[in-house]
Amino acid sequence: MNVLVIPEDFRNDQYVLKPLFERLLRDAGRPTACVRVCQNPRLGGVDQALNPDRLGDIVRRYDGMTDLFILCVDRDGEEGRRRRLDRLEREVGGDRVFLAENAWEEIETWALAGLALPGGWRWKTVRAEVHVKERYFEVLARERGVADGPGGGRKALGAEAARRVPAIRGSAPRTSTRWRGASRPRRVFVLPRREGAAAPPLGSRARRSCDRRPAWWRARPPGAPETPLGEPGRLARRVP
Repeated sequence: MNVLVIPEDFRNDQYVLKPLFERLLRDAGRPTACVRVCQNPRLGGVDQALNPDRLGDIVRRYDGMTDLFILCVDRDGEEGRRRRLDRLEREVGGDRVFLAENAWEEIETWALAGLALPGGWRWKTVRAEVHVKERYFEVLARERGVADGPGGGRKALGAEAARRVPAIRGSAPRTSTRWRGASRPRRVFVLPRREGAAAPPLGSRARRSCDRRPAWWRARPPGAPETPLGEPGRLARRVP
């Protein structure tokens, strides 16, 4: 399986997203999944990452070699961002499996969820901070002595956090209502096909020509209420 993760700016985000999704997919039964972070074209921020035309260009460029697209952006305190991502999933995804997620409130929060926090730091406070990168992540990177490393310490801390995916998933509130009224999927990678029919191999023309979105994905309720979790716990529940 080939997975393309699309960040709003890969230069720092890649060090958190790549190891995290590799571990998530391994836990989801895809240990050989090839996870790439989109670097060409480089999106210049969240505005470009939320532009359907820009995303459409990326999806068309990599469509023949990608089975799963995952857009990851910061929430940045924008209450309507989840609804905008829902629209992008419908507009850009088409017959592809295209997931769009917002980190609550920044990608660095996902890394912090998998790390041992200093004494006196409360996870609820960390997670609620809009500027978590400056006020918490960079502080921790300096305390750990990795701030001068690749990605301002993200390479070291991202790899460490990815080894504790259960802790990251456990940091998510369990009150999500986004999937209420729809059956909960066991695995996003189970593609719809006729009963009793064998699944065509990945990359085959038959598989590319069908609607590759799972039935639960096509039937999910539109306009579901925003949930307080753009973090990996909610996203992970969509993957396995």
